[in-house]
Amino acid sequence: MIALTRRTKVFLSKEPADMRASYDTLFGRVKDVIKEDPFSGHLFVFLNKRRTCCKCLYYDGTGLVLICKRLEQGLFARVNPFYSGDIVLTQAEFNLFFEGADINKRFIESPREIKKSSFPMVANS
Repeated sequence: MIALTRRTKVFLSKEPADMRASYDTLFGRVKDVIKEDPFSGHLFVFLNKRRTCCKCLYYDGTGLVLICKRLEQGLFARVNPFYSGDIVLTQAEFNLFFEGADINKRFIESPREIKKSSFPMVANS
């Protein structure tokens, strides 16, 4: 069982992975592609090209854990490969993603930056 906490980050790889890959291959992809430490205790998620299967790599303190899932119907949410930053999911977003829910709106409807404007100042009398 995976014990995700608020400190556990869930990194989603933007590049498709071969679902035949095992511990060593995914370990290398975490280091080379995602540029994170595989022993950090964070969860690393990889999808196949068709988005029907996913593999998760996790270090629980005693060894590497590999979790695999193939959806019976539907697809995992699409990942935008042109998104400039790392795709990091919260625990709740990962749970929805792992069930096959659509989480694409997370990136589309994120709040815009609030710009300072010159609001009229009300003088206290």
